Amino acid sequence: MSVLEVYRSDPWLLVATATVAGLLVGSFLNVVIHRLPKIMERQWRAECAELAGTPLPSAEPFNLLTPRSTCPKCGHRITALQNVPVASYLALRGRCAACRARISFRYPLVEILAGAIAGYIAWRYGVSVIMLGALLFAWAMIALTFIDLDTFFLPDTITLPLLWTGLLLNIGGAYTDLGSAVIGAAAGYLVLWTVFWAFKLLTGKEGMGYGDFKLLAAIGAWLGWKMLPLVILLSSFVGAAVGVALIVFTRRGRNVPIPFGPYLAAAGLIALFWGEPLTSQYLNLF
Repeated sequence: MSVLEVYRSDPWLLVATATVAGLLVGSFLNVVIHRLPKIMERQWRAECAELAGTPLPSAEPFNLLTPRSTCPKCGHRITALQNVPVASYLALRGRCAACRARISFRYPLVEILAGAIAGYIAWRYGVSVIMLGALLFAWAMIALTFIDLDTFFLPDTITLPLLWTGLLLNIGGAYTDLGSAVIGAAAGYLVLWTVFWAFKLLTGKEGMGYGDFKLLAAIGAWLGWKMLPLVILLSSFVGAAVGVALIVFTRRGRNVPIPFGPYLAAAGLIALFWGEPLTSQYLNLF
Protein backbone atom coordinates (compact mmCIF):
# COMPACT_ATOMS: atom_id res chain seq x y z
CA MET A 1 0.00 0.00 0.00
CA SER A 2 1.43 3.40 -1.01
CA VAL A 3 1.69 6.41 1.28
CA LEU A 4 -1.17 8.14 -0.54
CA GLU A 5 -3.39 5.09 -0.11
CA VAL A 6 -2.57 5.00 3.62
CA TYR A 7 -3.59 8.64 4.00
CA ARG A 8 -6.76 8.10 2.00
CA SER A 9 -7.72 5.12 4.14
CA ASP A 10 -6.95 6.97 7.39
CA PRO A 11 -7.90 10.67 7.12
CA TRP A 12 -6.97 11.39 10.74
CA LEU A 13 -3.41 10.26 10.09
CA LEU A 14 -3.31 12.79 7.26
CA VAL A 15 -4.65 15.49 9.59
CA ALA A 16 -2.02 14.67 12.21
CA THR A 17 0.78 14.66 9.62
CA ALA A 18 -0.39 17.95 8.15
CA THR A 19 -0.63 19.54 11.59
CA VAL A 20 2.92 18.52 12.50
CA ALA A 21 4.17 19.70 9.10
CA GLY A 22 2.33 22.98 9.67
CA LEU A 23 4.03 23.48 13.02
CA LEU A 24 7.43 22.97 11.37
CA VAL A 25 6.53 25.30 8.52
CA GLY A 26 5.33 27.82 11.10
CA SER A 27 8.79 27.77 12.68
CA PHE A 28 10.26 28.56 9.26
CA LEU A 29 7.65 31.27 8.69
CA ASN A 30 8.93 33.00 11.82
CA VAL A 31 12.33 33.17 10.12
CA VAL A 32 10.77 34.51 6.92
CA ILE A 33 8.77 37.13 8.82
CA HIS A 34 11.84 38.33 10.71
CA ARG A 35 14.49 38.11 8.01
CA LEU A 36 12.84 38.79 4.66
CA PRO A 37 12.31 42.53 5.33
CA LYS A 38 15.96 42.80 6.45
CA ILE A 39 17.11 40.97 3.31
CA MET A 40 15.04 43.37 1.20
CA GLU A 41 16.56 46.36 3.01
CA ARG A 42 20.07 45.04 2.35
CA GLN A 43 19.25 44.62 -1.33
CA TRP A 44 17.89 48.16 -1.54
CA ARG A 45 21.01 49.56 0.12
CA ALA A 46 23.22 47.58 -2.26
CA GLU A 47 21.30 48.87 -5.28
CA CYS A 48 21.47 52.46 -4.04
CA ALA A 49 25.21 52.14 -3.41
CA GLU A 50 25.74 50.70 -6.87
CA LEU A 51 23.85 53.58 -8.47
CA ALA A 52 25.81 56.09 -6.41
CA GLY A 53 29.10 54.35 -7.12
CA THR A 54 29.72 53.91 -3.39
CA PRO A 55 31.14 50.57 -2.27
CA LEU A 56 29.36 48.89 0.61
CA PRO A 57 31.41 47.45 3.47
CA SER A 58 31.70 43.67 3.37
CA ALA A 59 29.16 41.83 5.48
CA GLU A 60 28.58 38.25 6.52
CA PRO A 61 26.01 36.25 4.51
CA PHE A 62 22.46 36.91 5.65
CA ASN A 63 19.56 34.96 4.17
CA LEU A 64 16.75 32.68 5.26
CA LEU A 65 19.21 29.90 6.15
CA THR A 66 22.33 31.73 7.32
CA PRO A 67 23.24 32.59 10.07
CA ARG A 68 21.56 30.37 12.66
CA SER A 69 18.84 31.93 14.80
CA THR A 70 20.01 33.69 17.96
CA CYS A 71 18.48 35.43 20.94
CA PRO A 72 18.04 39.14 20.02
CA LYS A 73 19.06 40.15 23.55
CA CYS A 74 22.23 38.17 24.27
CA GLY A 75 23.12 36.57 20.93
CA HIS A 76 22.81 33.01 22.28
CA ARG A 77 22.60 30.55 19.38
CA ILE A 78 19.38 28.60 19.50
CA THR A 79 19.99 24.85 19.41
CA ALA A 80 17.80 22.32 17.64
CA LEU A 81 16.21 21.21 20.91
CA GLN A 82 15.41 24.83 21.75
CA ASN A 83 13.76 25.30 18.37
CA VAL A 84 11.07 22.61 18.50
CA PRO A 85 7.77 24.31 17.55
CA VAL A 86 5.62 25.31 20.55
CA ALA A 87 7.14 22.61 22.80
CA SER A 88 10.44 24.48 23.26
CA TYR A 89 8.60 27.68 24.11
CA LEU A 90 6.62 25.85 26.78
CA ALA A 91 9.67 24.01 28.13
CA LEU A 92 11.64 27.25 28.40
CA ARG A 93 8.58 29.01 29.86
CA GLY A 94 8.82 31.67 27.19
CA ARG A 95 12.35 32.76 28.08
CA CYS A 96 15.82 32.55 26.54
CA ALA A 97 17.80 29.56 27.84
CA ALA A 98 20.88 31.75 28.36
CA CYS A 99 19.86 35.23 29.52
CA ARG A 100 16.24 34.45 30.51
CA ALA A 101 14.96 37.35 28.44
CA ARG A 102 11.30 36.99 27.54
CA ILE A 103 10.53 35.45 24.14
CA SER A 104 7.63 36.99 22.26
CA PHE A 105 4.47 34.88 22.29
CA ARG A 106 4.14 35.62 18.59
CA TYR A 107 6.62 32.86 17.72
CA PRO A 108 4.49 30.00 19.02
CA LEU A 109 1.36 31.83 17.82
CA VAL A 110 2.59 31.71 14.21
CA GLU A 111 3.46 28.03 14.63
CA ILE A 112 0.05 27.22 16.14
CA LEU A 113 -1.77 29.10 13.36
CA ALA A 114 0.24 27.34 10.64
CA GLY A 115 -0.33 23.94 12.24
CA ALA A 116 -4.03 24.36 13.04
CA ILE A 117 -4.90 25.70 9.58
CA ALA A 118 -2.87 22.91 7.95
CA GLY A 119 -4.78 20.29 9.95
CA TYR A 120 -8.11 21.85 8.96
CA ILE A 121 -7.11 21.96 5.29
CA ALA A 122 -6.09 18.28 5.36
CA TRP A 123 -9.40 17.34 7.00
CA ARG A 124 -11.41 19.44 4.55
CA TYR A 125 -9.77 18.54 1.23
CA GLY A 126 -8.02 15.22 1.77
CA VAL A 127 -5.04 14.10 -0.30
CA SER A 128 -5.23 16.27 -3.43
CA VAL A 129 -3.64 19.08 -5.39
CA ILE A 130 -6.30 21.33 -3.88
CA MET A 131 -5.01 20.50 -0.40
CA LEU A 132 -1.40 21.26 -1.33
CA GLY A 133 -2.39 24.52 -2.97
CA ALA A 134 -4.52 25.57 -0.02
CA LEU A 135 -1.60 24.88 2.34
CA LEU A 136 0.65 27.11 0.26
CA PHE A 137 -1.98 29.84 0.10
CA ALA A 138 -2.65 29.76 3.85
CA TRP A 139 1.02 29.79 4.86
CA ALA A 140 1.69 32.69 2.50
CA MET A 141 -1.21 34.62 4.07
CA ILE A 142 0.25 34.07 7.54
CA ALA A 143 3.69 35.31 6.49
CA LEU A 144 2.29 38.35 4.70
CA THR A 145 0.08 39.24 7.66
CA PHE A 146 2.90 39.47 10.17
CA ILE A 147 5.38 41.09 7.77
CA ASP A 148 2.83 43.81 7.04
CA LEU A 149 2.12 44.30 10.74
CA ASP A 150 5.85 44.78 11.37
CA THR A 151 6.93 46.79 8.35
CA PHE A 152 3.88 47.98 6.34
CA PHE A 153 5.36 46.04 3.40
CA LEU A 154 3.92 43.16 1.40
CA PRO A 155 6.98 41.73 -0.40
CA ASP A 156 6.78 41.07 -4.13
CA THR A 157 8.84 37.94 -3.49
CA ILE A 158 5.70 36.44 -1.92
CA THR A 159 2.75 38.19 -3.58
CA LEU A 160 3.84 37.82 -7.21
CA PRO A 161 4.75 34.08 -7.10
CA LEU A 162 1.48 33.56 -5.23
CA LEU A 163 -0.42 35.27 -8.05
CA TRP A 164 1.19 33.19 -10.79
CA THR A 165 0.79 29.98 -8.80
CA GLY A 166 -2.94 30.64 -8.48
CA LEU A 167 -3.28 31.13 -12.22
CA LEU A 168 -1.31 27.95 -12.96
CA LEU A 169 -3.37 25.84 -10.55
CA ASN A 170 -6.58 27.16 -12.07
CA ILE A 171 -5.54 26.03 -15.55
CA GLY A 172 -6.97 22.74 -14.34
CA GLY A 173 -9.82 24.42 -12.44
CA ALA A 174 -8.47 23.70 -8.96
CA TYR A 175 -10.41 26.54 -7.27
CA THR A 176 -12.18 28.25 -10.15
CA ASP A 177 -12.03 28.29 -13.91
CA LEU A 178 -9.08 29.97 -15.62
CA GLY A 179 -11.13 32.79 -17.11
CA SER A 180 -12.49 33.75 -13.69
CA ALA A 181 -8.95 33.56 -12.24
CA VAL A 182 -7.51 35.89 -14.90
CA ILE A 183 -10.34 38.38 -14.46
CA GLY A 184 -9.98 38.07 -10.68
CA ALA A 185 -6.27 38.90 -10.84
CA ALA A 186 -6.85 41.93 -13.06
CA ALA A 187 -9.91 43.16 -11.16
CA GLY A 188 -8.28 42.64 -7.78
CA TYR A 189 -5.40 44.88 -8.74
CA LEU A 190 -7.46 47.51 -10.53
CA VAL A 191 -10.12 47.89 -7.82
CA LEU A 192 -7.64 48.90 -5.13
CA TRP A 193 -5.54 50.86 -7.64
CA THR A 194 -8.66 52.92 -8.44
CA VAL A 195 -9.46 53.43 -4.74
CA PHE A 196 -5.84 54.47 -4.13
CA TRP A 197 -5.85 57.16 -6.79
CA ALA A 198 -9.34 58.41 -5.97
CA PHE A 199 -8.34 58.82 -2.32
CA LYS A 200 -5.07 60.50 -3.27
CA LEU A 201 -6.75 62.95 -5.64
CA LEU A 202 -9.35 63.85 -2.99
CA THR A 203 -7.07 64.10 0.04
CA GLY A 204 -3.54 64.39 -1.32
CA LYS A 205 -2.56 61.36 0.80
CA GLU A 206 -1.82 57.75 -0.01
CA GLY A 207 -4.37 55.48 1.68
CA MET A 208 -2.63 52.16 0.98
CA GLY A 209 0.43 50.66 -0.67
CA TYR A 210 0.93 48.89 -3.99
CA GLY A 211 1.50 45.65 -2.11
CA ASP A 212 -2.19 45.64 -1.19
CA PHE A 213 -3.10 45.77 -4.91
CA LYS A 214 -0.87 42.78 -5.62
CA LEU A 215 -2.19 40.80 -2.68
CA LEU A 216 -5.82 41.26 -3.76
CA ALA A 217 -4.76 40.37 -7.32
CA ALA A 218 -3.22 37.15 -5.98
CA ILE A 219 -6.40 36.33 -4.05
CA GLY A 220 -8.41 36.96 -7.21
CA ALA A 221 -6.10 34.68 -9.19
CA TRP A 222 -6.70 31.88 -6.70
CA LEU A 223 -10.41 32.26 -5.99
CA GLY A 224 -11.77 34.07 -9.04
CA TRP A 225 -13.49 37.39 -9.50
CA LYS A 226 -16.76 36.29 -7.88
CA MET A 227 -15.05 36.13 -4.47
CA LEU A 228 -13.59 39.63 -4.67
CA PRO A 229 -16.71 41.48 -3.39
CA LEU A 230 -16.77 39.22 -0.33
CA VAL A 231 -13.03 39.68 0.30
CA ILE A 232 -13.26 43.46 -0.05
CA LEU A 233 -16.37 43.65 2.15
CA LEU A 234 -14.92 41.47 4.92
CA SER A 235 -11.49 43.13 4.93
CA SER A 236 -12.97 46.64 4.90
CA PHE A 237 -15.46 45.88 7.68
CA VAL A 238 -12.89 44.24 9.95
CA GLY A 239 -10.27 46.90 9.17
CA ALA A 240 -12.70 49.70 10.00
CA ALA A 241 -13.80 47.99 13.23
CA VAL A 242 -10.22 47.43 14.38
CA GLY A 243 -9.26 50.99 13.44
CA VAL A 244 -12.14 52.48 15.46
CA ALA A 245 -11.32 50.20 18.41
CA LEU A 246 -7.68 51.31 18.37
CA ILE A 247 -8.70 54.97 18.33
CA VAL A 248 -11.25 54.55 21.15
CA PHE A 249 -9.44 52.16 23.49
CA THR A 250 -5.75 52.96 22.90
CA ARG A 251 -6.12 56.64 21.95
CA ARG A 252 -4.27 55.93 18.73
CA GLY A 253 -4.18 58.99 16.50
CA ARG A 254 -6.45 59.02 13.48
CA ASN A 255 -3.47 59.85 11.24
CA VAL A 256 -1.47 56.81 12.40
CA PRO A 257 -1.49 54.30 9.50
CA ILE A 258 -2.93 50.80 9.92
CA PRO A 259 -1.75 48.01 7.59
CA PHE A 260 -4.52 46.67 5.36
CA GLY A 261 -2.72 43.48 4.30
CA PRO A 262 -3.67 41.43 7.39
CA TYR A 263 -7.37 42.07 6.79
CA LEU A 264 -7.07 41.12 3.11
CA ALA A 265 -5.21 37.96 4.09
CA ALA A 266 -7.82 36.98 6.70
CA ALA A 267 -10.65 37.69 4.27
CA GLY A 268 -8.86 35.63 1.60
CA LEU A 269 -8.69 32.62 3.92
CA ILE A 270 -12.36 33.00 4.88
CA ALA A 271 -13.28 33.18 1.20
CA LEU A 272 -11.17 30.10 0.44
CA PHE A 273 -12.91 28.00 3.09
CA TRP A 274 -16.43 29.40 3.28
CA GLY A 275 -16.72 31.86 0.39
CA GLU A 276 -19.45 30.08 -1.55
CA PRO A 277 -21.93 29.57 1.32
CA LEU A 278 -21.32 33.09 2.62
CA THR A 279 -21.90 34.58 -0.84
CA SER A 280 -25.05 32.49 -1.31
CA GLN A 281 -26.47 33.61 2.05
CA TYR A 282 -25.65 37.24 1.27
CA LEU A 283 -27.39 37.06 -2.10
CA ASN A 284 -30.42 35.33 -0.56
CA LEU A 285 -30.86 38.25 1.83
CA PHE A 286 -31.33 40.59 -1.12
